[in-house]
Amino acid sequence: MSPNGPVSAQVLDAAIQWQLALDDSSTAQQAEFARWHAADEEHARAWRQLGMLDERLRVAPAAGRKALLNSNATARQRVRRLGSGLASVVLVLGLAAFSLHRWVPLNYYLADQRTATGEQRTLTLADGTLVELNTHSAIDVRFDQDQRRIVLREGEIMVRTGHPAGEQRPFIVETQDGQLRALGTRFLVRREDQGTRLSVLQSAVAAHARELPGEVVLHEGQQVLMRRAELGETAALSPGADAWTRGMLVVDNARLGDLAQELSRYRPGYLGVSPDVADLRITGSFPLKDTDLALSALLPTLPIQIQAHTRWWVTLEKRPASTQKR
Repeated sequence: MSPNGPVSAQVLDAAIQWQLALDDSSTAQQAEFARWHAADEEHARAWRQLGMLDERLRVAPAAGRKALLNSNATARQRVRRLGSGLASVVLVLGLAAFSLHRWVPLNYYLADQRTATGEQRTLTLADGTLVELNTHSAIDVRFDQDQRRIVLREGEIMVRTGHPAGEQRPFIVETQDGQLRALGTRFLVRREDQGTRLSVLQSAVAAHARELPGEVVLHEGQQVLMRRAELGETAALSPGADAWTRGMLVVDNARLGDLAQELSRYRPGYLGVSPDVADLRITGSFPLKDTDLALSALLPTLPIQIQAHTRWWVTLEKRPASTQKR
């Protein structure tokens, strides 16, 4: 194996756990780490690769480790059991570097149901409702005698409500911004930095912002961004809004920077775009199960090149003039 090639996910996860532990370690633990580091060259390579990413994400590790190490012991143990290659670095240690003010909340790891980065999964609930979880999504299911409630902790879901005979309980999706009451319908709910986006695919949904009185009913083909104290203007549904449920990303005249940001949700590590090409426009359909293939599909139509510093650190940059097609 190449001395600079990627190490196995298992070894890299061990290195991640050591990085978490050594921030608050004893002399005995330091000695144990030294023995692990010296036991195998792949251990040393994993530590070097982790250090390289740490350097690029230098604002993130302190915040990520502090959040994790200050959590209760049970939560930390659950997080450390969830190794998933370099995604663990980005999700546990590095995400704050990309947003500068947040990291992955622990309630994602403690949710009833969740998907990893790049994973999609369909659940059938007790009432026959189908819930599709998109990449890196988390929900709690709270059914009782009075209501059927889903709490969306992170990510995005598609809901197709069940209608068993005699069912009178309301079906509600709750987020930190408010709640959405299904009116016999199929709809998308997505947590975004700015709020919660509701997209109605069929029938209607009543939206209730947490700090506002009353509900606003949205109908098929409409979407809205809901914040705690505001419901944005109702807009037409974006083309291909539910394409992810079929494994595709559909964009129409999208910025390359926005496309890359969306694709980055489906792949571990970092996907960046150089500022001098971020505003290039692209239209097309891209596979979400193979984001490397999706990126390669950009090359024939845009003056860009793909720079893969490691498997988990990829940037889209301007292609040198000497190599551009004439």
